[in-house]
Amino acid sequence: MKDELTDALYGLGWGAVKRLPEPAAARLGRGIADLAWKRRGKGVLRLEANLARVLPDASPARLARLSREGMRSYMRYWMESFRLPAWSRERIRTGFAPEGLHHLEEALASGRGVVLALPHMGNYDLAGAWVTTRLGVPFTTVAERLKPESLYDRFVAYREGLGMEVLPHAGGTAFGTLSRRLRSGGLVCLVADRDLSAHGIEVTFFGEAAKMPGGPARLAVQTGAALLPVTLWYDRSPVLRGRVHPPVEVPGTGTRPEKAAVMTQALADAFASGIAEHPQDWHMLQRLWLADLDRRDGGPRPAAGPGTEAP
Repeated sequence: MKDELTDALYGLGWGAVKRLPEPAAARLGRGIADLAWKRRGKGVLRLEANLARVLPDASPARLARLSREGMRSYMRYWMESFRLPAWSRERIRTGFAPEGLHHLEEALASGRGVVLALPHMGNYDLAGAWVTTRLGVPFTTVAERLKPESLYDRFVAYREGLGMEVLPHAGGTAFGTLSRRLRSGGLVCLVADRDLSAHGIEVTFFGEAAKMPGGPARLAVQTGAALLPVTLWYDRSPVLRGRVHPPVEVPGTGTRPEKAAVMTQALADAFASGIAEHPQDWHMLQRLWLADLDRRDGGPRPAAGPGTEAP
């Protein structure tokens, strides 16, 4: 019954929210976010604890303000995502304004394949729809398999409707398919700031140990594809902002695992730079650092919402 209710609520979101005028949808999102923030549930408290690592000198009052802004940003992501299938191509083309786009354009022109790696910031679905609509470049991504199965199917259909090829995270076949796409000069986009497997690579993130997916770096090492970090954020305008960071180069020496470890640390550093500048747009409502995982049960937790994850 819980699974059926969850699926029904998401279906209601896609069916009803996309019909609302944009200002009304924005007000609804802020209202839901403020209500969730006032309830001080586990997600809000975890968000504040994570932000405290990003900004160790922040006062409790500032962390509370940031967590409220963070919940509003998170709900803006959901309101936009529910409405994206109804957006016109022009609305999508004008809805995202990235900096450093030349890094992506040059990498695509090289023909060697490109891996875009992102943290849980802003709205990666909108950024992806912009890539397929504005640049006309299809790409492949990976989605965590959700329960119930009907909810997972909804998200696959939603993202495929935006022009993405979606592979399931589980099953062990995603890496091979992604490698083939890259070797043919394709584009792969992966959310890669939280490890959902037992194969993550340990990194130093805001001064403490965490694990991040090794898939983006391993794909780049194995296929020769360019690896580009991307960070996203909102400002006061209705436009999503973003930055394509310079490529993470493959080290000239070392074994493949050693090279992947160095590159994953470079990704973590790029993510940290973007998160430090726009902490309110980092939607991390789960435990991330190893010290927090060890205090509970030593393992990664399932996502609160659907991600587009690295293998």
